[in-house]
Amino acid sequence: MAHIAYLGTGLLGSAFVEAALGRGDTVTVWNRTRAKAEALTRFGATVADSPSDAVRGAERVHLVLKDDAVVEEIVARLRDALPAGAIIVDHTTTQPALTADRVVRLNASGVAYLHAPVFIGPAAARQAQGSIMVSGPTALFERVKPALEAQAARVVFWGEQPDLAAAYKLMGNAFIIGMGALLSDVFTIAAGRGVSPANALTLLEIFDPGSILKGRGRKMAAGDFAASFELVMARKDVRLMLETAGDRPMAVLPGVAAQMDAAVAEGFGAYDYGVLARHVVGAPPAHPASQG
Repeated sequence: MAHIAYLGTGLLGSAFVEAALGRGDTVTVWNRTRAKAEALTRFGATVADSPSDAVRGAERVHLVLKDDAVVEEIVARLRDALPAGAIIVDHTTTQPALTADRVVRLNASGVAYLHAPVFIGPAAARQAQGSIMVSGPTALFERVKPALEAQAARVVFWGEQPDLAAAYKLMGNAFIIGMGALLSDVFTIAAGRGVSPANALTLLEIFDPGSILKGRGRKMAAGDFAASFELVMARKDVRLMLETAGDRPMAVLPGVAAQMDAAVAEGFGAYDYGVLARHVVGAPPAHPASQG
């Protein structure tokens, strides 16, 4: 069993601590709001008064913090007390460019630091489910890989490019946040005709949006915009959605409509509506006559 430290004991950090204690690890915790750390003493955690106190004697230090600025602050506060050979495993969702700088800078200065953001909620963390993504020095990853595999159902190493895990984390969260925002718009359209959110969700029993997403995603990533759903027709449908929602605020579709209008004006109306991705996967030839 390991002696580890967790700095940041919000919902996710606390769940990780509970799971680690359940596996028999010795865990010291620190949190800026001390009460959140003290809540873990009933599971067997020891509460430290400072980040430096938390890491003394630890072979592995886990960070579950707010953002880049807080990570920099906490690492600066703990580094003088970090035991020789200890590895910092940072689960914080951070900005890729800043993460890359931090990985290179800290490791060059003798601080073993690895970025390992997660797709794990608190309930899944307690059950060692979900996924951990890692990028950075291979040697560090190999040292902590067994511990990470005990922490989650899946561990993905993206290689030594230090910003990749951070980038993939943001891409994944874009799916998560985008789906939630889109669901809000679906419920808003439903409300326009007196349909309950629960009944609107029965659509998921009729067709599988996930399989559609994968198929269209492959076409879009390949720059294949041969129409199976013409942009001008998709734009018409978005108009109908907005009309049905009425004056109710919407999270996503008004922005989609604006992007569709721009693409149609540029001459891409006859292509598949996936042509919205033309700026990043390559634009096909425009056809001004196809503006609808």
